[in-house]
Amino acid sequence: MAQQDRAIRTRRNILEAAASVFDDRGYDRATIAEVLERAGVTKGALYFHFASKEELALAVLEDHVVDIAVAPQKIKLQEFVDSGQVLAYRLRRDPMQRGAARLAVEQGSNRLDRKRSMLAWTRFVEELLTEAKERGEVLDSVVVRETAELFVGAFAGLQTMSHALTNQADLCHRLAVFFEHTLPSIAVPAVLAKLKLDPERGEKLDLELRGGRTEEGAFLDAGNSLADAAS
Repeated sequence: MAQQDRAIRTRRNILEAAASVFDDRGYDRATIAEVLERAGVTKGALYFHFASKEELALAVLEDHVVDIAVAPQKIKLQEFVDSGQVLAYRLRRDPMQRGAARLAVEQGSNRLDRKRSMLAWTRFVEELLTEAKERGEVLDSVVVRETAELFVGAFAGLQTMSHALTNQADLCHRLAVFFEHTLPSIAVPAVLAKLKLDPERGEKLDLELRGGRTEEGAFLDAGNSLADAAS
């Protein structure tokens, strides 16, 4: 068990180092040597987990979806808002999220299949919105799949613009503005009035999640629940 735990920690360390390199240099300019230096591991350790730079990048793109977890809410649309704000906040400093974001949107090598990340996020958002609609929170006229794709595409554009202008410092605000403009066309009015859209919410939720507790003080197994949703 101890050996397995070490292997898990080593894999995570390598992924975070790779994500940091991808964030700084992009996929094409990143090198395995830089990843090894930042991770502080041997070539053998890296290649035990990942056979190539492409495998490293794909793992970063896949794992970053599982990294975003929010506490269950009575209103499912609040979970939709919260997951977006947690991601927006983490894009300011979290190496996995920043590296994955650059990999997902940068124009570069055609050898990297970037659609996996977009599809995983779309599937996650679609499942949240589907459940919200089943609960009567979403207007009957809403086409869930198209709405999920709109959100994922818009978020990618928002984070690209925020990165260029403020290095993600204003992304939570930009996302709050996006929600304020779009949710009235999605949410049932009675539900819309109850949603918390403030841009500071992402930081608050991130602190709670990293502490392992929800607002009500109950322990949260959020990583597993989101992995199930994204699979």
